[in-house]
Amino acid sequence: MEKIINKLASSLGRKDNGPNLQLAKEIILKNNKKAINELIKILQENKNRKIQSDCIKTLYEIGYIKPELIAEYHNFFIKLLKSKNNRLVWGAMIALKTISKIKSKEIFENLSVILEVTEKGSVISNDNGIGILINLAKKQELYNDVFPLLMEQLAKCTPKQLPMYAERALLVIKEKDKFLALLNNRINELNKESQIKRIKKIQRSLL
Repeated sequence: MEKIINKLASSLGRKDNGPNLQLAKEIILKNNKKAINELIKILQENKNRKIQSDCIKTLYEIGYIKPELIAEYHNFFIKLLKSKNNRLVWGAMIALKTISKIKSKEIFENLSVILEVTEKGSVISNDNGIGILINLAKKQELYNDVFPLLMEQLAKCTPKQLPMYAERALLVIKEKDKFLALLNNRINELNKESQIKRIKKIQRSLL
């Protein structure tokens, strides 16, 4: 069998993600855990940033479609959050979000590092950090612990991101009065009519 590294975009001299997406599809179709192990090993050992980028891309694309195939590597993705390579950091955040419904307990135990990246990282890290909190909040046994953390993130996210985050959070938040109060406090920070309309729609649904 051809080595996995040879199927990555960079190995093929490609600048697009086509080969990585194709590899992800092949792995999913065959439930090829050996190939996933190889991708993880390459990420650990290969210092070529383009190869690393191809690996993390392939892994989280697998996670989007069949998260159970990468779920056992949750600790590895947590460790990647401390990488100096930002591409690996936000790629790991995406991977963690895809498996957060499956490995909710394990991911909850590592929320401190996840929230640190959510607050200080890229927009992609922000989005997926919020997504992780929302997925964890869907778990009844975690809701009471996660709800205040989710509200805290909604209270300090950028105004630009607030409508999208609030729409997603609406699906899980039970304390409607607290959520409504937060939106009432923040709506004046919005400067686009489209953003204000989205928040007002959420507010109406909470009344």
